[in-house]
Amino acid sequence: MGNKKLIEVDLPLDEINYESAREKFIPHKHPCTLHRYWARRPLASCRAVIFASLVDDPSEYLKNETKAEEKREELHELIRHLVKWKNTNNEPLLEKARYEIACSVARSHGETAPTDADKVLKYLAEKSLPVYDLFCGGGSIPLEAQRLGLRARASDLNPVAVLINKAMIELPHQFRGKAPVNPDVDAFGQWRGTTGLASDIRYYGNWMREEAYKHIGDLYPKVELSDGEEVNVVAWLWARTVPCKSPACEFSMPLVHTYQLSKKNNNKHWTRPVVDRAAKTISFVVQDHKEGVPDTGSVKGKEVTCIACGEAATSEYVREQAKAGKMDVTMIAIVAEGARKKVFLSPQNEHVQKALCPEPKWKPTMRLPEDASNLSIQSYGITHWHQLFSNRQLTTLTTFSDLLSKEVRNRIIEDGATDAYADALCTYLALAVGRVAESSCMFARWQSGEAIAPIFSRQTIGMLWDFAEANLFSNSTQNWMHQIKWVADVIEALPTSANSGEVYQADAATTPYATDSPVVVTDPPYYDNIGYADLSDFFYVWLRPLLSDIYPELFISMSTPKADEMVANAHRFEDSQFRFERLFREMLQRIRERCSPDYPTSIFYAYKQQEEKRDGRASTGWETMLTGLISTGFQIVGTWPIRTEHKARPGAQKANALASSIVLVCRPRSDTAQSISYGRFINELGNEMPAALDRLTREAHIAPVDLAQASIGPGMEVYSRYKSIKKRQDGALVDVPVREALVAINNEIDKYLETQEGEFDSYTRFCLRWFMQHGFDEGTYGDADTLAKAINVGVESMKGRLLTAEENVVKLLQPNDYDSTHPNAELSLLDITTWEACHLMIFHLNPDNEDGQEVSGAADVARRMRVNPALNSRVESVERLAWILFNYYDRRDDSWNAMLCNNLVNAWQAIERKMREGQQENFF
Repeated sequence: MGNKKLIEVDLPLDEINYESAREKFIPHKHPCTLHRYWARRPLASCRAVIFASLVDDPSEYLKNETKAEEKREELHELIRHLVKWKNTNNEPLLEKARYEIACSVARSHGETAPTDADKVLKYLAEKSLPVYDLFCGGGSIPLEAQRLGLRARASDLNPVAVLINKAMIELPHQFRGKAPVNPDVDAFGQWRGTTGLASDIRYYGNWMREEAYKHIGDLYPKVELSDGEEVNVVAWLWARTVPCKSPACEFSMPLVHTYQLSKKNNNKHWTRPVVDRAAKTISFVVQDHKEGVPDTGSVKGKEVTCIACGEAATSEYVREQAKAGKMDVTMIAIVAEGARKKVFLSPQNEHVQKALCPEPKWKPTMRLPEDASNLSIQSYGITHWHQLFSNRQLTTLTTFSDLLSKEVRNRIIEDGATDAYADALCTYLALAVGRVAESSCMFARWQSGEAIAPIFSRQTIGMLWDFAEANLFSNSTQNWMHQIKWVADVIEALPTSANSGEVYQADAATTPYATDSPVVVTDPPYYDNIGYADLSDFFYVWLRPLLSDIYPELFISMSTPKADEMVANAHRFEDSQFRFERLFREMLQRIRERCSPDYPTSIFYAYKQQEEKRDGRASTGWETMLTGLISTGFQIVGTWPIRTEHKARPGAQKANALASSIVLVCRPRSDTAQSISYGRFINELGNEMPAALDRLTREAHIAPVDLAQASIGPGMEVYSRYKSIKKRQDGALVDVPVREALVAINNEIDKYLETQEGEFDSYTRFCLRWFMQHGFDEGTYGDADTLAKAINVGVESMKGRLLTAEENVVKLLQPNDYDSTHPNAELSLLDITTWEACHLMIFHLNPDNEDGQEVSGAADVARRMRVNPALNSRVESVERLAWILFNYYDRRDDSWNAMLCNNLVNAWQAIERKMREGQQENFF
């Protein structure tokens, strides 16, 4: 086994987590905008993990402990700068990182690393092992390996993933420094990196726009404003309709989730439904906010109400009508380009008629899967992929596709390009078509912030009642040149000074490895979380006709490969759970046999602990993962909770959504490892877990919702270091399975949180103990008085602020009582208790209260804390209480209150940062 690496000892986790979460809000030139793929890891976390997996820990070559610690801090400081988005292409900084890697590689060969930057790159190409991601997906890991000067190797079974990775780490390197071929540029200009390639993408993308407009521009009419000026339409907004449930009504019910069009100041508009009982029609009129906007649209939850007669119908009725072919659409508004802001107009008949153009000459006729975990639209009679698009959208997509497949390549060749370069340009233009498909379908959402959100804002395709149809020839949201710009900007920013990458399609469970024993850093599928193949078919049906001649090996089949996909898909596979477990073990066994013995294997994994009953057997994604690792001979030598999501992403604030991945750092377990008793295992857990939990909750600032999975790491470090854990059962010694070890780890979490009570003031200890016994239900005054006296507080002194006490009945104040009417609503009293402070902070951070979004709430809480020294002194105890309350609510499936407590802990770093700043700024 080679030298111990930095990732096995220590990482500057706070900075890695902060930059990883922040990255989701820096889309400009980010590789994720090249083309959609799901569950991408942040570049910052991948860069840090790869670097720390390759660099020796200083204790391996500096025997003086002080000097080793100084060097370790130097490496940490390098990582702190390395993970910042602004330093993504900072060559001097990257050269320093590459040099540190080269030094570690040289030590393993008994050599001295070169110091010249170009020679370092050459040295790494010759001497270092490739970094291999066998589930490359969106490409973050191989791209960052390449950026660090390493030999990047990537594979995936999914052809869409392989194509994206080729576009990021293979093609740009082939054409670095190449001048563009289009006739509009100076042939003698300086074309560094991929700037020439990006220039050609923009030129030929614009040519396609102009040609497409000649063919179909009449389908996209302008609109006349009140002053007579004709302007481009930005989007047409539509709602689906079904016949009213009442036979006497005879109206079609528009299905609208909200009538709100824009919430921007000085441009607030909504669309008002108008019932014409004589014509039996419902039309829409756009107006400003002088009249009140209804709180909801015609759809609320699982119920839809007819605007004409008030009859209510269930979602099941809507599905029945849709399956019967009775679902239609109606236009509810037009959004146009104004001089300084968008203009909202009522629907116009000419625009409705233009949208109802004849069916296109071609459309993707492939069927959707009958059942799929990430697709639910089949229950509405949508059986083929082309049904996700309107006729106008299909016509437009096929027009751009025809231009690309029949004309663009020949034009590029005529302008002097080689076949290989023409193929590369066509690849990037095809990815732009894929981006268009995502935003120009009947499942793109209009956002009241005046933008169109594409279909995959979430990792699923569910029914959308009202949708936005983009004008690809406008100058606003989701137009064609907008898609071209995103693609070109990404390519222009990709690293090209480093070594070339290698990408191929392969099944991770069966593909043969190369003989060079790679360093494995990978992000495997999370049990049944995402159906990559089913979702990828949305893009595959458009990409295949465009690129099958260029990449015949990727597009040989009619759809993405599904028979060998490593996912626990109960809809597709019998015994899906056992099949997944078998494939997962086979994959891990191959890694164990082929990975480099001199470097750790690092695996990203994120799966919320939960029980699932299938075929009478309980299982979790984590149990499958850990059982596979340990049974194939791996030992977990390090675990790092990496913040890979941010609390403001869709669904996270109002659900207990995981925010972190756990990076499991693994080494082959020694052949001489011992077996120990279950009792000894429990003792070692008890000795090691408190310190690990302190590190996770106090230093790593892990969110409560992530604690259960983050704690798996240090617990399984204990479990996996031994050959087996034995216990006596029915008179025989048996192995303790991973499932039982996970239960023991969770028990240690409970014990740890219970010990936190000693940090609280007496009033908070009373509230917590009463809460654990009664929750927010009633109890007798006598019981409350007995408990209060034991803690040396008085019930009467808590009335109004912490509880109510009337007629021998005592109740804690409900969470929603801690609002603006609470006696200490301003968090201003110097004798504030931790219990009050915690609940009042939760109120100020609640995205549903009048204070608005959580990001502004963090600044508000910080401001209040700065002016109250008593509150400031209780900062840490408030966070600890939120942890305990989250644990209580989560175990009782009270998801709303658990989410509120999780939000408080999740925002803690933001609050602390705001306190240090002393001013209100936008967080992230």
